[in-house]
Amino acid sequence: MARIICIDFGGKRCGLAVTDPLQIIATALTTVDTKNLYTFLADYFLKEPVELILIGEPLNLDNTPTHATPLVKKAIETLEKKFPTIPVITVDERYSSKNAVRAMVEMGMKKNDRRDKKTIDRVAATMLLQEYLSSRS
Repeated sequence: MARIICIDFGGKRCGLAVTDPLQIIATALTTVDTKNLYTFLADYFLKEPVELILIGEPLNLDNTPTHATPLVKKAIETLEKKFPTIPVITVDERYSSKNAVRAMVEMGMKKNDRRDKKTIDRVAATMLLQEYLSSRS
């Protein structure tokens, strides 16, 4: 089986998570600068088979778009253009960063490590991906 990759998209950087080949466990992959995202993905897709791209969709509590929603929509268009053979679907990312910080506290991470936005982005992507995997079963 091919992997599933998840992107916690941001204006400055993107957190990435990926499944194992059997699509059972989500693992943090890395954080990349947004300007380097598509190059990173192209290189990654050459090394690992990926069958699906998940991307967090930012929405307000009332399901209206946030200020970041247009950035994600543009990213989806670019992903579909650059990687036409890999489907792209959105997942609700409300509270993903807050949930990531809460999880890092529960894991006993030090305060300085929890302040690292790159770590938060990776953990958020991992949690989004694991939620997606759990919802499939």
